[in-house]
Amino acid sequence: MKLRITVHGVSYEVEVEVLDPGDGFPAAASLPVAPPPGYGNGTLPPAPLAPPAPGPALAGEGEVAAPVAGTVQEVRVKVGDTVAVDQIVVVVEAMKMNTNIASPRAGKVAAVLVAPGDAVREGQALIKFA
Repeated sequence: MKLRITVHGVSYEVEVEVLDPGDGFPAAASLPVAPPPGYGNGTLPPAPLAPPAPGPALAGEGEVAAPVAGTVQEVRVKVGDTVAVDQIVVVVEAMKMNTNIASPRAGKVAAVLVAPGDAVREGQALIKFA
C-alpha cells in the first residue's frame, strides 16, 4: 500500500506493508475483560488502616508563618523577647537562598516553635506571640 505524507510542507511517498501474525510477528495482546478482584462484584478494596499523621500546624492569629517551605537556618529570638514590627525573627533557606522572615506585628514572644535545621512547610507557624 502506498501513502503520501506531507511534513512541514514537503511531500513524501511511502510504501507500507501490512504484516500478518502468521509471518512471525506476534499479535497485539488483548486487555483483560474482567475487573480486578474486589472490584465490580459489590465489594470494595480495604480502607487504609490509619489516616496519615497530621503535619505541623499552620499559623494562625498572633503567629509568624513561614512564607516558603525550606529549612530553618537561624532563629533570632527566644521566649520572652520583645519584638518590633518588621524585625527579622527567623531565617529560612529554600532553593539555596535565605529568606528573612520579619514579624508582622510588635509583641512579646510566647513560644519559638522551630529550631535551626528543622524542615518547615509554607504557612507553618514559627513564632507565637503572647
